[in-house]
Amino acid sequence: MSHFEIIGLGTALPDHSIEQADAATFAGTCLSGEADSDRAETLVKALYRRSGVRSRNSVVLDSSTHRDAISQSFYSPSDDPSNRGPGTAARMQKFEREAPALATKACLRALQAAEVSPQQITHLITVSCSGFSAPGFDLSLFDSLGLRPTVSRTHVGFMGCHGALNAIRVARAFATAEPDSVILICALELCSLHHQYGWDPQRIVANSLFADGAAALVGCSQSLLTTGRNHPRLLVQANASSVLPETADMMTWRIGDHGFQMTLSPEVPQIITNMLPTTIDAFLSQHQLSRHDVRSWVIHPGGPRILSACTESLGLSEDQIEPSSTILGRCGNMSSPTVLFILEELQHRNAEFPCVMLGFGPGLNVEMAILLQK
Repeated sequence: MSHFEIIGLGTALPDHSIEQADAATFAGTCLSGEADSDRAETLVKALYRRSGVRSRNSVVLDSSTHRDAISQSFYSPSDDPSNRGPGTAARMQKFEREAPALATKACLRALQAAEVSPQQITHLITVSCSGFSAPGFDLSLFDSLGLRPTVSRTHVGFMGCHGALNAIRVARAFATAEPDSVILICALELCSLHHQYGWDPQRIVANSLFADGAAALVGCSQSLLTTGRNHPRLLVQANASSVLPETADMMTWRIGDHGFQMTLSPEVPQIITNMLPTTIDAFLSQHQLSRHDVRSWVIHPGGPRILSACTESLGLSEDQIEPSSTILGRCGNMSSPTVLFILEELQHRNAEFPCVMLGFGPGLNVEMAILLQK
């Protein structure tokens, strides 16, 4: 039987970052003429403080901040309700310019970690829900990495924060069908291109959380490529999906005239608390495991309330949830690449396995995977 092994991980962030206090100050300049602007700015700063984010990286920044004035020219201040920021076309043009270099950086690091040449790659799977163009950053990787022209391309688009888990499931299927395959996955999001102007609490919460980043992994269906290598390999034992009933409006991600617009219902944490234990237990039991057997958790940090809901409902310790909250604090919610940042953090810490990866996305949908260490 063929297996899918993760043999290399790589992550990358834009060059410049913004401290959360500075991001809150910037957000106050984009309230578009809110009648009670002083009160609105105070509420914005409170929401940003409660986000669990300490800093974030963004492609729109010209320099990093530490209680300094923000240097960027993409978003202009607004005191006019008709000003909603750059149009979607301008945001997509920025995505098209910035995505290739960040994707390349993450992929090169993953290839180096795997000790694999770009010429050995047979399949490329890309993931993004924050920008689209054709040709896309997937084709740019052929030139920047030196991939063979016969590499098969697959794009996982608009799946939201669990997109990397979808990609792993696709890669595992490829590896099972084609045992000689060597697969490169690259998940890239430039969420900061979708900052929303005006006073809307759900969108301000999204503004306070989302960030830019890229993550890549290299995997194969058998151990031939890893013979003689000392680094640990991760075996993807199982994947599963579960759409939670009657939750279609709880989380949305839609294309608007001024970027992509997210809604996140305040009911989501309670829904997770009510429904996640049954979903997880059913998945684990199919593979002769229980929550007690799981040594590490990679939980997509949609926000601090979602992490708290997972902690409470699954009976996790603060130590088990801490890698997810650490990445949220250090990098923000980067959407699809975030779970791979957390997995890389676990590797750096020599964490114990088995590990369960969880991601939540519009639907409301849960994506899950079980990883073992070899």
